[in-house]
Amino acid sequence: MIDAFIEGNKKFVEKEFRRKKDHYSSLSKGQSPRSLWITCSDSRVNPERITSAEAGEIFVHRNIGNIVPEDDLNIATVLEYAVNHLKVGQIVICGHSNCGAMKALVSKGSTGDQYIPQWLEEAKPAAENAVSRGCPEKMKTLEIENIKHQLENLKKYYMVRDAIDQGRLEVHGMYYDLETGLIEEVA
Repeated sequence: MIDAFIEGNKKFVEKEFRRKKDHYSSLSKGQSPRSLWITCSDSRVNPERITSAEAGEIFVHRNIGNIVPEDDLNIATVLEYAVNHLKVGQIVICGHSNCGAMKALVSKGSTGDQYIPQWLEEAKPAAENAVSRGCPEKMKTLEIENIKHQLENLKKYYMVRDAIDQGRLEVHGMYYDLETGLIEEVA
């Protein structure tokens, strides 16, 4: 499998890197992305590809279920760096259709898993909200409620609140449909 990655890299260098040598040379000296995308680790969700963004335009944080825990060192570090040092102008939380994390949340996950159920507790309010709206069986509703819930958590971080209050940061919720390839703003 690693050989396929090495061959893919050679194709990248031949077809992309050499053609945009000045762009990649500039990136080797530093980055100034416009946005931070917090999205799922799902291999089918690639922010740069689905938005046709150039390398260096999007700072990306990925985790199972595009979750933003209220008090998490990992996400706090990413937010602090993106907002305070990279000065991104927007943060996007992007969920997607057919999300395995949301399926596991509803089904209570595999009995042998130790960490996944603990992590998914962070999305439980989204499931409760979907149920209170009478939509427990509709995955899209749950996936969108999760995006909205994670946006609420995002706004609890001091650097995000401060940047929003100063008018230098916007936050958005996006939903990516795997079947159509389209993204839509949902919050």
